Amino acid sequence: LFIQLNQLLSTPAGLEWREMARWIKFEEKVEDGGERWSAPHVPALPLHSLFQLRTCLQKGMILLDLDASSFKEIIGKVLSGQPEEAELQPELRQRLAALLLRQPQHQPTKSPLRLLTELGLSPCRGRHSAWPWVVTWLSRRASLRCHQPGAIPMLPICLHTYFATCSLSLQGRPKAATAALLFQLRNQFKKKVPPGAEAAHVAVGEVEFLDKPFITFIRLRRGVALGSLAEVALPSRFVFILLGPRAKLKAYHEVGRAMATLLMDELFQRVARQAEHREDLIAGMEVFLDELTVLPPRKWDPSARIPPPSCLPSPHRRARVGHPCSREELERTGRLFGGLLQDIRRKALWYGSDFSDGLHPQCLSAVLYIYLATVTNAITFGGMLGDTTDNMQGVLESFLGTAFAGSIFCLFSGQPLTILSSTGPVLVFERLLFSFSQDHSLDYLEFRLWIGLWVAFFGVVLVATEASHLVRYFTRFTEEGFCALISLIFIYDSLKKMLSLADAFPINWQYRLDNITSYSCVCNLSSPGEPKQPQGWWAGGWGGAKVAIHDPSLPSALCPQLPAAPAWLSRTQCLGQGGHLLGTSCQYVPDVTLISFLLFGGTFLSCAALKSFRSSRYFPAGVRQLVSDFAIILAILASCAVDAALGLETPKLLVPSELKPTNPARGWIVFPFGANPWWVCLVSALPAILVTILIFMDQQITAVILNRKEYKLKKGAGFHLDLLCVSLLMVITSATGLPWYVSATVISLAHMESLRKESATSAPGEHPEFLGIREQRLTGLAVFILTGFSVFMAPILKHIPMPVLYGVFLHMGVVALNSIQLTDRVQLLLMPAKHQPDLVYLRHVPLRRVHLFTIIQLLCLSLLWVLKSTVVAIIFPVMLLALVGIRKGLERVFSLHDLSWLDSRLPETAGKEADGKQPGKQKEE
Repeated sequence: LFIQLNQLLSTPAGLEWREMARWIKFEEKVEDGGERWSAPHVPALPLHSLFQLRTCLQKGMILLDLDASSFKEIIGKVLSGQPEEAELQPELRQRLAALLLRQPQHQPTKSPLRLLTELGLSPCRGRHSAWPWVVTWLSRRASLRCHQPGAIPMLPICLHTYFATCSLSLQGRPKAATAALLFQLRNQFKKKVPPGAEAAHVAVGEVEFLDKPFITFIRLRRGVALGSLAEVALPSRFVFILLGPRAKLKAYHEVGRAMATLLMDELFQRVARQAEHREDLIAGMEVFLDELTVLPPRKWDPSARIPPPSCLPSPHRRARVGHPCSREELERTGRLFGGLLQDIRRKALWYGSDFSDGLHPQCLSAVLYIYLATVTNAITFGGMLGDTTDNMQGVLESFLGTAFAGSIFCLFSGQPLTILSSTGPVLVFERLLFSFSQDHSLDYLEFRLWIGLWVAFFGVVLVATEASHLVRYFTRFTEEGFCALISLIFIYDSLKKMLSLADAFPINWQYRLDNITSYSCVCNLSSPGEPKQPQGWWAGGWGGAKVAIHDPSLPSALCPQLPAAPAWLSRTQCLGQGGHLLGTSCQYVPDVTLISFLLFGGTFLSCAALKSFRSSRYFPAGVRQLVSDFAIILAILASCAVDAALGLETPKLLVPSELKPTNPARGWIVFPFGANPWWVCLVSALPAILVTILIFMDQQITAVILNRKEYKLKKGAGFHLDLLCVSLLMVITSATGLPWYVSATVISLAHMESLRKESATSAPGEHPEFLGIREQRLTGLAVFILTGFSVFMAPILKHIPMPVLYGVFLHMGVVALNSIQLTDRVQLLLMPAKHQPDLVYLRHVPLRRVHLFTIIQLLCLSLLWVLKSTVVAIIFPVMLLALVGIRKGLERVFSLHDLSWLDSRLPETAGKEADGKQPGKQKEE
């Protein structure tokens, strides 16, 4: 409901109705002076006003399901239907009708630009205004739409009624009514009103000709457009009128506010729409009073306005991360490939919409953001793979594998929002496998091919036996441990790459500005036995840009000719001709490390600031949403512009420009026999078991995280189908010598966050409602196609500094780390109890038990990090699996009541009674 409070005020021109406040979700008042609206706030009412309102509903006139088509007809039926004991004299009825039918003065909401425009170009000033013709044309359009087949019946009728009323009013009513209707047409506040809303009118005031209050509550049978009674064009459903003798204006005003606040309550709205008698309204108000909270006097400032809360309690939301055991995608069928067939049937229904839903401007921002993240990830892991495997797999193989595997996965997977990539755990296994092959004189690619084939076979077996059913055992404890590990890897790698710049571009600690005249660098092309050149030869410009330049200040006799040393030789040319550099400035490197760190930090802070711009107080909501959607791209473009303006040689994004293997000794096809003994194909099954565990855990934990309930996904998950796609891709990538790919947790989470949908309209003071994720296949498909074409876009991509992309990496890692509850509980370890936030689990679990649970999680996370970074990394997949066993063991340390708040229950304990009170779903928020 949109609720408007009109109050009868005495002015020099006489009595007039003036808008004093309005409600949708919160209250807005007209400030003193009548020039602006207040900020939205939670209404604070005097308790006595609610008791007075209850008395009004008990003694006043109640008309339910009144059938009327205009406000004049409503007033006529109200005055003529007065009971005998309260019947008014004919003269009083006429005066009261004339007073109630007066045109209310609305409080305009105008921008400064609008005010300046109206000073000189108001369309209502001339005698030949075009507005009546516009309204008549709109009226005819609405009338035509009413007769079109398939049209929504209610909306065209309301529009036709409203515009017809406007047209008649403009032709026959005075200028005040005409101006009010034109204002209603131009009022931009309607954008804040949710679609399908109706209006409620509250009118209060004092008059001298009444000796007792005139009270009426009216509910119309259907929504009716009542002209310009409200400031926005909405069908009206409720009317409340309170007029009484003088000397009680403040009391009337507070009763009106109480009525509006009561109608603002969703529960009372339901009662008011369904009430059949007066007693139903009274009972609804009693329920409202039962939930009322009273603040004691002189303990707070009644004039203080309570700001709207950041989030309102909802009985339908549940903060639990783990999935319930009754989830449809994880139910066992008892048949071979039964779960896979169910996934295919479920996703086939949405396959067409997976492409049509991607035709949205927000998807363009997601494509550019995730594309740059994927390219950076491919270069980073490709470079590390090249160093680890002697370039048997390098950057080019990483690009091609990412493009091919990602595209196939997006086309046929069950959850296309997942982004495939090389991950840290897979890289660790590749390093161990290459070292083992070198130590035992085995061909690395052939050995790896057989491991990949065995992994694909084991994966198909897991899909056939519905092993994804075990995902039910992945609770928050397991998910957060893995997500925190991958997030920390992103953060650590981005910082490590930045610190390595100090080696490639060392800081010039010895540089002194006063000694600039002694710095020089010359190119000596003579043989080592010949005399060196004099110091009169010096380099022009820092960094060795040009060397072997003659100093004109020296006499020609003192400057012997260089043996075959032409002037203006660059450093590269000098070294290429067999010369060597001499001088004190030859090792000078510009301080690009500093600007690189500035770009790195600036990009990270810009991403965070622009992403949160959606909730800023500045600019209209559409501008804020656009900036937030394109936050990452804007941050990257701004940093690239700063880098281009400075012109320093910061490290840039280098993409391979030729389609040939990084190592010339290998081809594009790996043959299964010939280089290794025959028994290698059998022995490969042992390491393949470890890789299968790693792939299964990595893929399924990421899938569980992406399919959380709080993301409000509507098209369902596909755990079995996703695992099958990843397993079959292992065959192709192993046979072509491309890297192995699995779901990338951090990039996939960033992909999901970039596709968040929020309500287009929100009431003043209300935060936009999260509607879910834009589920489609186009963004991921476009990302991987662009990744494949990056080889041909090298001239463009080379202008992007690597520190900027590392800053994006850091942002992704921090956002993913902040999305888990473990981060909040770690902060509690360092926070005094009086400063701790009012988290829901702190109300039900003792603080020492919360700290114990957090410390156990941190120990497991530390163990995972140590295993990943040491020589025992081969058992890392087993440790991931062991997290599930550790979580099971926690039931001996914590009660089921504590675990139900800190984590989620395992399937076999879900039916047991918790120790103590079971937390209800409607209490967690």
